[in-house]
Amino acid sequence: MTVVDPILTLAEPETLRNPYPWYARLRAETPVLWHAPLESWLVTRFEDCVTVLRDSARFAADPRRIGVEMPPQAISVQTLDPPEHTAIRRVLIEALRTGEGAGTERIVREETGKLLDGLAGRASFDLVADFAEPLALTTITRYLGVPRPDVSWFRALATAIVDGMDSGVWPERHEPAMAARAELAALADGWLSDPPEAGIVALMAEAGADGQVPRQVVANSLRVLLHAGYASAGKLLGLAIAALLDSASGLAGFLRAEPAPAVEELLRFTSPVQAMGRVCVEQTTLGDEVVRPGESVTLLLGAANRDPARFPDPDVLLLDRRPNPHLGFGRGAHSCLGAPFAVVQARIALSVLAERLPALRAASAPTYRRTLTLRGLDSFEVTPG
Repeated sequence: MTVVDPILTLAEPETLRNPYPWYARLRAETPVLWHAPLESWLVTRFEDCVTVLRDSARFAADPRRIGVEMPPQAISVQTLDPPEHTAIRRVLIEALRTGEGAGTERIVREETGKLLDGLAGRASFDLVADFAEPLALTTITRYLGVPRPDVSWFRALATAIVDGMDSGVWPERHEPAMAARAELAALADGWLSDPPEAGIVALMAEAGADGQVPRQVVANSLRVLLHAGYASAGKLLGLAIAALLDSASGLAGFLRAEPAPAVEELLRFTSPVQAMGRVCVEQTTLGDEVVRPGESVTLLLGAANRDPARFPDPDVLLLDRRPNPHLGFGRGAHSCLGAPFAVVQARIALSVLAERLPALRAASAPTYRRTLTLRGLDSFEVTPG
């Protein structure tokens, strides 16, 4: 009998394009499955994923709680647990609050317009390289109030970090990802050393200088904000536009819909964040399985977001879906701090794109990067119509 590896199946070209039928099979047959090669429990049901994400006492983001050392460049708001996590999260919440009033909508609208002006007259363009990625990088750096780094240099580092999220499957990706994290953290540390007079980075620099939070944790967390604002946000734009163009209503459907719930539905339906990891600290039960201290848990959030026990017609894109408690931004203590910015960015960018290019259509099928944790397009040639 041939044994099918659920993780390697997800890495096959056809499943990269559409992982959701495979997720549905896992969720129905083995919702909590021990994956020996990965040495981790795979969790696919919405209820079980929420249980883990909300329980920081039993499930740790910080592997040091089970005696596993963490490289200095990896210690950030993403990987700390309370009370250390609480301190840096408080700093970031206060800093990001200053950015909310800094004209986020204006920034995204201006930059989207500039990009589309530059693409005017072209018979086709790559939605990823020519639109989603440059828009994400320009808007996050303007939002943070820092200079935009060289695009090619930054893209290479960001790609290495995203690839490294799957180093449990492909170990050769680990070292390049650690090196890229360190290089981007050094960039962030330079900004903290010479911060603007006001704004997000200024407040973060103040926290690092007065000892509220260790300076390296502040720099690493700024690196996280920068990378997420580029990688996650850029991938969301690409996936969302691909999903809309694949739907019967196309981009026009987004214009007819109420923008806020439409973005939330796109986050559920085609979220870039497909997986999230935790380690068990205290023995507990998930589904019918006993999870013991020291064991890893991989939450397949892409599967949870299509769970029919929580979402009626989960495989249908319903832009007016309510309620919509998707896990696109996680849940619990580590829920995404940049969610408000990401939602505004997607809402404005999609609206401007649909207004300017209502007849946009695919010129060829999108291709997908061979990544499992953070899903995204590699390229997608489109024509203005």
